[in-house]
Amino acid sequence: MTTSPELTTPTGCPVSTMAAAFDPFEAAYQAHPGKSMAAARKAEPVFYSPVLDYWIVTRYDDIKEIFKDTDTFSASITLDQITPSTEETIGILIQHGFNPGLALVNEDGPSHRERRIAHQEPFKGKEVEALAPRIRAIVNEYIDGFVKKGRADLMADLFQEAPITIALIFMGIPDEDIAACRQFTLDQTVFMYGRPSPEEQKQVASNLGRYWEFSGGLVEKIRQTPHGPGWLPHLIRESERKPGLFGDNELQTTALAGLVAAHETTTNASGNALRALLENPLTWERVCADPELIPKAAEESLRYDGSVAAWRRLAVKETTVGGVKIPKDARVMMITSSANHDEAVFEEPERFDIDRPNPNRHMTFGFGAHACMGATLARQEMRIFIEELARRLPHMRLVSGQQITYLPNTSFRGPQHLLVEWDPRLNPVPADRP
Repeated sequence: MTTSPELTTPTGCPVSTMAAAFDPFEAAYQAHPGKSMAAARKAEPVFYSPVLDYWIVTRYDDIKEIFKDTDTFSASITLDQITPSTEETIGILIQHGFNPGLALVNEDGPSHRERRIAHQEPFKGKEVEALAPRIRAIVNEYIDGFVKKGRADLMADLFQEAPITIALIFMGIPDEDIAACRQFTLDQTVFMYGRPSPEEQKQVASNLGRYWEFSGGLVEKIRQTPHGPGWLPHLIRESERKPGLFGDNELQTTALAGLVAAHETTTNASGNALRALLENPLTWERVCADPELIPKAAEESLRYDGSVAAWRRLAVKETTVGGVKIPKDARVMMITSSANHDEAVFEEPERFDIDRPNPNRHMTFGFGAHACMGATLARQEMRIFIEELARRLPHMRLVSGQQITYLPNTSFRGPQHLLVEWDPRLNPVPADRP
């Protein structure tokens, strides 16, 4: 292993050439994070990145152990910005009274366990399943908008639209307020996990601040009639049952988290899934012919090309990961996309295989105490997207020659555009033909 001159880790060890060169913002990593970490998994599975000032962990077993060891590894930095906000950006947020409470994803200890239990009811299978007819109707409404055209951008025309509406319904936002909520563009991905310019930071902060103010009114409105379905009404009832469990700022944080999660997980996961299926035409044909295969296809896509590329933790005491000493207060980035392509766990990991026996071992939704609570909802949405596209547009194909690009960031990934085409005269549903 060659080393980079004059670069050392916080423990005083030399930094390898490979570690010094690691840059998650480069196009090659963005396109294939799991594949791009193959050399690291073999030669240097845990290394210090001077570019990020994070310790990078790449192997499945090491990452799983970090998720499990909540005494050593704190989730407190999960929502920290990769690029800190400028003073002007902070000023904009303060102007709008932006004061988020802890979200479950960055909370530790007994309070996390207590509040996570209080959140659980709306995420249970029967509650999520009850939303399926409405989700299907929303998905088909968006497909109606392009099915006769013979060409679409699945990201712009479907996956960036439907999940937001679904998230608002899931949160229990009153129907009359959904359109107003949708007007807010919360481009959180680059703001939180990328390298935004000062101007980009200011724009996002302005939108975020306006939504924060708006969500305060929403919470107060729902508080007046908190007996309906949805995540926010449920939390308001829980806060009344146990005062002090959730403050208004935590309820507003939930209103924000629901919208952001809809984009960062479901939107991206669905785009990744359709790309993988359409790049494997024989698999797409099988799925279209046999909808029973769709849950397996969705799960394999979450492994093969997950929408969550990395999670972060803070070492609260000195420890060892994969034989490498990690100092106290070190920041750790777990490349879950790499774990999902670990040859020790997944045979031929670079092959998209819906018959794979163990795709559900993927780490895309995390693991353990902080595993994604919305995983059941995300899986259901993905399945319905695939079901309806397979039913109405089984003959669609990727537009050849298109360049698939991703927003440069450390943690979330999905295609910015996904262009497809088909002959609308061959649409299998007669009402869908021009």
